[in-house]
Amino acid sequence: MLRMLTAGESHGPALTVIVEGVPAGLALSPEAIDRELRRRQEGYGRGQRMRIEQDRARILSGVRQGMTLGSPIALQVENRDYPHWAHTMAPQVQPEQEPGAEAGARWRSRPVTRPRPGHADLAGALKFGFTDVRNVLERASARETAARVAAGAVARQLLAAVGITVVGRVVRIGPVEADPFDGSAELDWAELARRAEASPVRCASETATRAMMEAIDQARRDGDTLGGIFEVAALGVMPGLGSYVQWDRRLDARLAAAFMSIPGVKGVEVGLGFELASRPGSAAHDPILYGPVPPLQWTPSPEAPGYFRPSNRAGGLEGGVTTGQPVVMRAAMKPLSTLMRPLATVDMASHEPAEAAVERSDVCAVPSAAVVGEAMMAWVLAEALLEKFGGDSVEELRQAVEAYRRRLARR
Repeated sequence: MLRMLTAGESHGPALTVIVEGVPAGLALSPEAIDRELRRRQEGYGRGQRMRIEQDRARILSGVRQGMTLGSPIALQVENRDYPHWAHTMAPQVQPEQEPGAEAGARWRSRPVTRPRPGHADLAGALKFGFTDVRNVLERASARETAARVAAGAVARQLLAAVGITVVGRVVRIGPVEADPFDGSAELDWAELARRAEASPVRCASETATRAMMEAIDQARRDGDTLGGIFEVAALGVMPGLGSYVQWDRRLDARLAAAFMSIPGVKGVEVGLGFELASRPGSAAHDPILYGPVPPLQWTPSPEAPGYFRPSNRAGGLEGGVTTGQPVVMRAAMKPLSTLMRPLATVDMASHEPAEAAVERSDVCAVPSAAVVGEAMMAWVLAEALLEKFGGDSVEELRQAVEAYRRRLARR
């Protein structure tokens, strides 16, 4: 059973994640984790915080000489901005700031009483009885996703051990849309990912990239923010992960929950998603054929014929179970809720009309969210992989997967 637990505040000393259930014998290095953390920090439209932080993972336990031990893995990502917030975020009671203290320190220590529309500020304050919404925003911040990306990097390594890779791209920012997934079974995801990786907004289209950057620039000038849509695909996934026997074991439901847990995400689709609602059944489902299996679909034996589908409108999932095609998810991220031209709110201390508080923020974080989406896809698939095949070591896992491959090849 694979489990993940994160801890830490946005301006606290560090983010910590505990990963339990990783089999022994998996090659894992800080560099592999740091690569994903660096990708999360990139993207046109990010703010000043990303120029301060240089996220690196410190492996505290569960790994020895580059190999997992089968025991819990503890990872820590330092917040380099913490020294500026040490007085404000200290766990022990702090004396009042001296009158002559640095202005920034005094500002950071003031209670935040003007909740931002669209953020967890007011709802969290009402839930827990806080009068200072900093108690909410510090944990509700998307900074927490750095810990998830670190855990997702571990999951990626586990998936890679059995030939599964996860890629992502941005297909929309604000009003600008690139070519989204159209249900094709022949889409070259590897090439799209290569192009997306070279794009400042993680978009595979050069034309759309330029237009997206222009839209972000305009939003910055307007003191506004932009959302968008990103896609994530898992390649090399064998059929049979997930289950239809209970609602909470359906893999599409678990993936949807994982994507919806990403801060700012308000909508999720599997495959063609909402578009299928407008189609007749004859144009919505993927026919099942038998013969030479196309390159992108998982097959137990490349030399032998097998079951395959000429399209992938279902996004690689039917009945909550993987089909052997690429698993494709799409998520819609709303514009960020911190605006340089704040919306109207109410001051919780006086109950008077006010402008919402302004926290340091990004203009657009969709490219970063795509990397977080990849991490969440990797995590849920790694969970499902271990549920089906088990194994206390990576070698046992590989043997179980190979036995399953041989069994399917006989069919």
